[in-house]
Amino acid sequence: MKASSEHFGLTPDNEEAILFNLENNNGVVMKVTNYGGTIISLLIPDKNGSFADVVLGLSTWESWIKNPAYFNCIVGRTCNRIGGAAFNIDGIRYNVSANNGTFQLHGGFHGFHQKIWNTSIFERNEEVGIKLEYLSVDGEEGFPGNLKIQAIYTLNNKDEISIKFIAETDKATPVNLTNHGYFNLGGEGSGEIYTHKLMICSDEITGTDTNSIPTGEFAPVAGSPFDFRDPHEIGERINQLANGYDNNFVLRNQAGDLTLAAKVHDPESGRILEVFTTEPGIQLYTANWFDGENLIGKCGKPHRNHTAFCLETQHYPDSMNHPEFPNVILRPGEEYNSTTVWKFSAQ
Repeated sequence: MKASSEHFGLTPDNEEAILFNLENNNGVVMKVTNYGGTIISLLIPDKNGSFADVVLGLSTWESWIKNPAYFNCIVGRTCNRIGGAAFNIDGIRYNVSANNGTFQLHGGFHGFHQKIWNTSIFERNEEVGIKLEYLSVDGEEGFPGNLKIQAIYTLNNKDEISIKFIAETDKATPVNLTNHGYFNLGGEGSGEIYTHKLMICSDEITGTDTNSIPTGEFAPVAGSPFDFRDPHEIGERINQLANGYDNNFVLRNQAGDLTLAAKVHDPESGRILEVFTTEPGIQLYTANWFDGENLIGKCGKPHRNHTAFCLETQHYPDSMNHPEFPNVILRPGEEYNSTTVWKFSAQ
């Protein structure tokens, strides 16, 4: 196991971003920065032992500062959408920043993905990782309470990456954290992910309105383009949708145990990604808004639509406004815990 760090860049506030390089005994390399807990690159071997960077990213530090597509970063205080950019807790109405029209997306104008986190490296027998810490102060982006967060990234010799979130607050507040990883198992720049075969352990999705805000209803996946109960190519039915997939799947496991949520196989490279999580939902997003011009990848090519998939483990979007959804309100004296594992292999 190896771990090192280097200068990555300076934020507009003159804070230093550090790049942490983590490598296991199999040659898997994960590069993470303390700016937003963002995974800059992830080198994974294919069925022939050749390595490729399987997460999308940006070509310059200046681009990473903005990161408008939320590449591979921590998003919060709550990921996904808050309808009307408002919610009530114990009879008190809170208005949060509406950074996407009438609603909030991924934490607001300056969410956790644009913060410098305090970071330390740790090494153990069969694993190496970093612990990131951040204090989100009362009123940040309109959220109540001082929220202390830890994000722990661990790479082990089984080619597994664990992302664990821990948080506590001094005032009741919504918390729903995830890493917004963009994957292409053929490697960044290898083209669309249409032939990737996807399985999701889900029988329902949460229904949404035209802004992708949940309506509170649930829709069965059977007989629809959302039926990934058995493996299907992502591109098989994507043209039946307006732009592509951007939907929350209700996972069968609702008990909070760490269980398999999804599996993706790229037949050409042989790479496999299995996603395990304690979360009750997972958002499938297929990079639907890349214009092929403005966002340049690390490989030097512009990002195009459907050249990546995201499987964002989460509580359901807008849960604070839907009492029937799993609870996202963290209260003083409680501890928020969430774990997701990405397991890589090839065949």
